[in-house]
Amino acid sequence: MTAPARTRSSADLIRAEEPVLAHNYHPLPVVVARAEGTWVEDVEGRRYLDMLAGYSALNFGHRHPALIEAAHAQLDRLTLTSRAFHNDKLAEFAERLAALTGLDMVLPMNTGAEAVESGIKVARKWAYDVKGVPADRATIVVAAENFHGRTTTIVSFSTDETARTGFGPFTPGFRIVPYNDLAALEAAVDETTAAVLIEPIQGEAGVIIPDAGYLAGVRELTRRKGCLFIADEIQSGLGRTGRTLAVEHESVLPDVLLLGKALGGGIVPVSAVVARREVLGVLRPGEHGSTFGGNPLAAAVGTAVVELLETGEFQQRAAELGTVLRDGLSALVGKGVVGFRSRGLWAGVDVDPALGSGREVSERLMREGILVKDTHGSTIRLAPPLTITAEELTQALVALEKVLRA
Repeated sequence: MTAPARTRSSADLIRAEEPVLAHNYHPLPVVVARAEGTWVEDVEGRRYLDMLAGYSALNFGHRHPALIEAAHAQLDRLTLTSRAFHNDKLAEFAERLAALTGLDMVLPMNTGAEAVESGIKVARKWAYDVKGVPADRATIVVAAENFHGRTTTIVSFSTDETARTGFGPFTPGFRIVPYNDLAALEAAVDETTAAVLIEPIQGEAGVIIPDAGYLAGVRELTRRKGCLFIADEIQSGLGRTGRTLAVEHESVLPDVLLLGKALGGGIVPVSAVVARREVLGVLRPGEHGSTFGGNPLAAAVGTAVVELLETGEFQQRAAELGTVLRDGLSALVGKGVVGFRSRGLWAGVDVDPALGSGREVSERLMREGILVKDTHGSTIRLAPPLTITAEELTQALVALEKVLRA
């Protein structure tokens, strides 16, 4: 990659943001100007190995050639019609995404939070129209320590006080139970329950992987109790864990699937609710919508993403390289790492608090040319692009060992 024109330094650009940008993020002090594949470059030309991949939005790396080609081709033809009209890209996108996931219908949206909000609306409508729950009585059961977004409805059922404090009053209709606890889940489900909404792996909580049998148990319980199983695979889906979907590790098919992040290939925001026909079929014209949802540019890029996943190559890479990641982290346990959880190319790494917070470890890794991001306490997340090589992955693990030893 060629260094960009150095008109403003990283320090100058960071200072310039302070008075004009809302302070809702606390980024690492790196200013990215260019990227390709697994590498990014700052305005001074320093290169970094990206081990976060936009929280899984960049599963296929930065500027994947097939995705860039699809975007360029569509930019020259048509970008937006709104859903007031049909466009010539949407049908194929929906057909292929439904086939990839094993479900029937697609509701295209833009962001992950929009997909979650849409899934909530659809579940409630289904509860009233199909299940027969009395009006305005529908409930949805969720898991503690969840992360589904930051809209007002979604933070209403968050247990993260940073996300909640100061944003009430909160939306009613949600019941929170411990994650990975089937008995608690069963006790919370009753005749008013429209759906159980969970992440197959809790990403923001630190890549928390449930016990074997939990997802199958959720599927069996929801089927028996006559409510929907909604799986939020916005971070865990589309190849990240070594399968197309994380639920596939237990051969489970939910009623409703929420997708986002990687569905847009790191180029445009694309999300979707994918569901059984009986569920999405409850929507009628005027009841829900999005001006940009399903736009031709998004549909073209989304179709190209699905095409990459149809080969199985990226799922296989995540599974095989996941072994390299797991073995490398195992070797660091007791050497600054107190524990970790991984599946495919996704890991939550708990660093010994005596060696620093997750933020401090992330900053040290940045100085070594490795970009990661902390979550709670002394936990960091690793989620590199699925295009990473074994050599690059080893480079990141060597850097982590170095900063922990130092």
